[in-house]
Amino acid sequence: MPYSRVHRLFKLVTLIQSQRGWTAQRLAAECGVDERTIYRDFEELQAVGVPFYFDGESGGYRIRGDFFLPPIQLAPDEALALAVLCEQIAEPEQIAYLRPAWRALAKVQAVLPASVREEIMSVSRAVKIQTAQTNAADGCIDVYERVREAIAAGRALVCRYDSHDPVAADEEFDFDPYALFFSVRAWYAVGFHAGRDAVRCLKLSRFTKVFLTERPYAIPSDFSLDGYLGNAWRMVRGPDVEVEILFDAEFAQTMSDTRWHKTQTVDFHPDGSATFRCTVAGLDEIVWWVLSMGSHCRVIRPPELARRVQEMAGATLDLYRNPTAR
Repeated sequence: MPYSRVHRLFKLVTLIQSQRGWTAQRLAAECGVDERTIYRDFEELQAVGVPFYFDGESGGYRIRGDFFLPPIQLAPDEALALAVLCEQIAEPEQIAYLRPAWRALAKVQAVLPASVREEIMSVSRAVKIQTAQTNAADGCIDVYERVREAIAAGRALVCRYDSHDPVAADEEFDFDPYALFFSVRAWYAVGFHAGRDAVRCLKLSRFTKVFLTERPYAIPSDFSLDGYLGNAWRMVRGPDVEVEILFDAEFAQTMSDTRWHKTQTVDFHPDGSATFRCTVAGLDEIVWWVLSMGSHCRVIRPPELARRVQEMAGATLDLYRNPTAR
């Protein structure tokens, strides 16, 4: 078979194993071919013993759970990328709970050609990745595993959460987790909170009880994490607001080098200054970002954001002018 078709067959197996609901139409669109080609590919997979079948409940193709894809050859750049991510992000747990990826890398490296393995070891020493460090990884590994298990099994949780409200902190509630979500420094669980009768995003480190029940639940077909987060600056949502901030010439280029928000645009002016614009869902998070830029920027709109920045900056100034006032 042509080289491209071999890789497409591997891709089909990987997609079907990784997520439910893959129809022939979706697979064709993902692989850039027509449906007839996908059905021919199915015949090839069946001929080599891949145990796939159509699952009426999920509305897509599935592969029997005891089937594992044989090892495949990786190109040096692919293997290097895996090695760097696993050794520098997963193994030291810059992002907590990813150490199993580093153990998986060791298995992959064991079957690589010696020349590729040596090249990876040589180059990876010259590459460094540093992310925002999380807290001790073992602090809530049990919560992470319990939420992951609940999502995989489709079984609800009974939880208690360390809320700012002392009454709510003692309340138990049913929780149907939809997704595990890592943002900057911490892991969160997004799901339906029966006590609030709404979808909520809860920080894993603040759970004080997580119990896996036998009650089944299903993640809504129309749920997506991107849809839930919307235009939030990071993860706290509110009404969409048009934001416009003017950066001085000294800091404009530095600011524009980073993609701060998915909706941002940056327009430079003849004097070197620049206007940053975005549509953000709520002001609670972006206000801290504006304050972190110090005197290098000024909020043009909305007035509410400008007022918040002014008040918080003034309170900070008062704290240093009158250190004994609080």
